[in-house]
Amino acid sequence: MKKILLPILALVASTNTIMAVDDNTVEVSFNGTTATVSVASNISSYITNQSSGSHVKLVQSADFQGNSTGEITYILSGTSTNGEFYLEGAYKCTVELQGLTLTNPSGPALNIQNGKRVKVSAKSGTTSSLADGANEEYNGCIHCKGHTEFKGKGTLNVIGNSRHAVYSKEYVEVKNITLNITKAVKDGIHCKEYFLMEGGTVNIKGVEDDGIQVELSSDPQTGQTSGHEDENSGNFYMEDGTLNIAVLDYGGEHVKVDGTTTYGGGTRNFTTTATAINDLQVEDGNTSSTFDLSGRRIDDRQAKGLVIVRQAGKMVKKIVK
Repeated sequence: MKKILLPILALVASTNTIMAVDDNTVEVSFNGTTATVSVASNISSYITNQSSGSHVKLVQSADFQGNSTGEITYILSGTSTNGEFYLEGAYKCTVELQGLTLTNPSGPALNIQNGKRVKVSAKSGTTSSLADGANEEYNGCIHCKGHTEFKGKGTLNVIGNSRHAVYSKEYVEVKNITLNITKAVKDGIHCKEYFLMEGGTVNIKGVEDDGIQVELSSDPQTGQTSGHEDENSGNFYMEDGTLNIAVLDYGGEHVKVDGTTTYGGGTRNFTTTATAINDLQVEDGNTSSTFDLSGRRIDDRQAKGLVIVRQAGKMVKKIVK
């Protein structure tokens, strides 16, 4: 399948080349102040290129609702110290990073205005690095409007010079990827609905607020749902992988949630300081667990005074004499 030349605005420095490319694929290669955008011909009618120099803006038509070969994959590579990748869309997609080094001094490095499921994948054997600049209209170096899933077996480094390093307006899921957040003016990862870590390694340091914060969205709260389908619980789940968090002395928390926090597996290298019932470490709902008012697990035989007891999925305060 050939790549084709897309319509480009006048005086645009981005270019398009005609080469072999897989169906349903858009390749973006950054090179200093320019970027080359190549689009498979089978999806050319669904992609509008509004790029200017190394600031790439692609609009995926709402008419595209998948086809026989599935969703569109955007492959990003190259280097720019003054560029960005901006994507609008109305259907799930994958953004695959293949050794991308990208800094946007005036906003997010990745700005994904797509309210559907978006996979951000780091290709195996590659390292990508992203940094942003001041822009009060956006919330993160990686700013995603939809469900954000971090996948792949490569490495992704993120610096948030303006607000959060990673911001998702909906949930965040992590699997396989090595995600290094080395600086954030606010949270390392800030998301809504829920956070789920199924594997991989996440390292968070140099943040000036919380390591990970999970909020409820504006929709009614659902609590935990089967398979997390349409879930809006404000919950944090860790099932596997390694999570390292070092918070600066600005009063932030390692993990801050509007719902509950569940550690079902994996390795946690940070101190859990719980300040409320919702911050407690949650185990099997059929297991009776006792905590002091600071959220520390205690032996039932040593419990005295006012404690918190979790049993059958419920948490209550109880006075033990």
